[in-house]
Amino acid sequence: MEANTAKEPVVMMRHITKTFGNVVANEDAKLDIYRGEILAILGENGSGKTTLMNMLAGIYFPDSGQIFIDGKEVVIASPKDAFQYGIGMIHQHFKLVNVLSAAENVALGLKETGRFNIRKVAEKIRDLCSQYGFELDPYEKIYNMSVSQKQTVEIIKVLYRGADILILDEPTAVLTPQETEKLFNVLRAMRDDGKAIVIITHKMNEVEELSDRVAVLRKGTYVGDMLTKDTNAEEMSGMLVGHPVKLEITRPEPKDPKPRIEVKDLTVRNEEGFVKLDHVSFTANSGEILGIAGVSGNGQKELLEAIAGLQPTEKGTISYIHKDGSREELIGKDPLAIQKLGVSLSFVPEDRLGMGLVGSMDISENMMLRSYRKGNSLFLDQKSPHDLAANVVDELSVNTPNLETPVRRLSGGNVQKVLVGREISSAPTVLLTAYAVRGLDINSSYTIYDLINKQKEAGVAVIYVGEDLDVLLELSDRILVLCDGKVSGIVSGRDADKREVGLMMTRVGGGHPAGAKDKKTETAGTDPADHTAAEEGGKADES
Repeated sequence: MEANTAKEPVVMMRHITKTFGNVVANEDAKLDIYRGEILAILGENGSGKTTLMNMLAGIYFPDSGQIFIDGKEVVIASPKDAFQYGIGMIHQHFKLVNVLSAAENVALGLKETGRFNIRKVAEKIRDLCSQYGFELDPYEKIYNMSVSQKQTVEIIKVLYRGADILILDEPTAVLTPQETEKLFNVLRAMRDDGKAIVIITHKMNEVEELSDRVAVLRKGTYVGDMLTKDTNAEEMSGMLVGHPVKLEITRPEPKDPKPRIEVKDLTVRNEEGFVKLDHVSFTANSGEILGIAGVSGNGQKELLEAIAGLQPTEKGTISYIHKDGSREELIGKDPLAIQKLGVSLSFVPEDRLGMGLVGSMDISENMMLRSYRKGNSLFLDQKSPHDLAANVVDELSVNTPNLETPVRRLSGGNVQKVLVGREISSAPTVLLTAYAVRGLDINSSYTIYDLINKQKEAGVAVIYVGEDLDVLLELSDRILVLCDGKVSGIVSGRDADKREVGLMMTRVGGGHPAGAKDKKTETAGTDPADHTAAEEGGKADES
C-alpha cells in the first residue's frame, strides 16, 4: 500500500541493506521523507526501524544501497556528515553532560570563529524556544532538569546546528500525558515551519494523533506506507505482522483476592544518600494487577528491588503473606533466602542486559540462570532450559537466527521478550515487572499483556510498573501513583482518569495531589499511612 503524494521527497533511501554478523537488520529497504510532514515508522522488534534511521543519521554505514537528499546522491559516514545535510537524530538515551548548563551542552563540539560567547548561544536558544514553543532556561544545569526538559535540550541541539530533518526515537517513552501534549505541539509547529519530522514509536494512539503518514517495515524490508487519516490501529498492526490482529486488553475481575505483599512505611535511600522512597505503604493482592504509575526516576525501580531483596532499606517493613495467613518479613533477607522461604519473586528489571541477562550467553543458557539451582545433580539439566527457550522463542515470536545466538546480538525488543518469557515461566506467586513492554512492538506488547493477565487469573499478585498510562488504565485493577518517592494516591484502574493520574504524577500546585480529589482514592487496604502519604506535597524529582 502506497500513499499518494505530489511532493518530491527531501530524503530517498533505496535498496538499503545492513547486516550484523548473521543478523540481517535491513534488506533492500526503501523510505521516502517529505518536508512539512510528520512520518511515523512502525515495525516489529528487529524489523530494522532504528537501524535504518541510524544509517540516515550517520551512526551506521549501509552495506549497500543509496541515499538521496533533494534528489542528489550523498554519502553519510558520520553524524557530522548528517548535520551537513540538515539531519539530526534525538535518541531514547540522552547524550548530555549533567554538570553543564543547557547552553553549554548545545555548544559542545561546535567550532565557531572568534571568541566563544555563551550569551549569544543562550540568545539563539531563546529565539528557537520562542519560534517553536519550547520552555527552557539556557542557563539551567542538566542535573536540575526533568526528563522532558532534557529532551528539549536534545532537540534544541540539533535545531541549533541547522537540522531541518529531525528523527526522534521513542520520544514519549518517559513523558507524562501533559509533557507529551507539549511535545506534540512543538513537533506540529516545526512541521508547519517546513521541517521533516520522523518518529519511531510503538504507541498506536500517538501515531493516529500526531503523524501525517505511516511507513511500515517488516523483517528489515519496506512493506508500504499510507496516510494516517486513511487507516486505523488494527490495519497498521496487521501490516506489521502480515495478518489481521485484534488489539484489546482484557481485564478480568479479580477472583478471591487476598493480601500477598504488604509494604508499610518503606523508606529507601540511594548510594548518594537521596531519599528514593519516602514512607511508602500499600498492599498487593493475589489475583490482582497493581499498576505503579510515575515519572521515570521517582522510586519505581527502588520499590521493586526492595521487595525482591536487591535494595537496602532504611526503615519500614515488607511482609509476604502466605495462603494460611502467616507472615514472613522479607527485609534483611537476600534474594536466595527469600526463594528458600517458598517465596517466588520474578523480577523484570529496567536494565535488561545489566541485571536481567548475560549478553555473551545464548538464549538457552540465559534460561538456565533461572533454573540451575533446582537440580541436585552435579551435571546441569540442559534439556529443560533448551525446551523453555524454544517455547519462549515460539510463543513470543523472538526474532533470532537460532537458540545458540548470544542475546547481545538481538535487538533490544527481542532481548526484552527473552527476559519476560523467562521470568513469567518460573511460576511465581508474586510477579514484579518493570517496563515489561518497553521497546516492544504493538503485537508483542499485547502478547505480554495476555501473559500477565493469565498470571493474574492463576492467583499471582502482579505488581506492574509501566510507562504508558493508557495501558495502565486498561490493564490494572488498582494504580498506585508515585511522585518524588511518595504515594500520591491509589486509584481504581476502572474509574481513574488519565489526565488526573498524570497530574498526580507531578503534583501540580503542590499540597494535595491534583486529581486526587473527587476520585476513588484508596488508602491501600486498612493502612492509614497511605492516606498520610497521599496528602504530603512535594516537587517531583524527574531527573
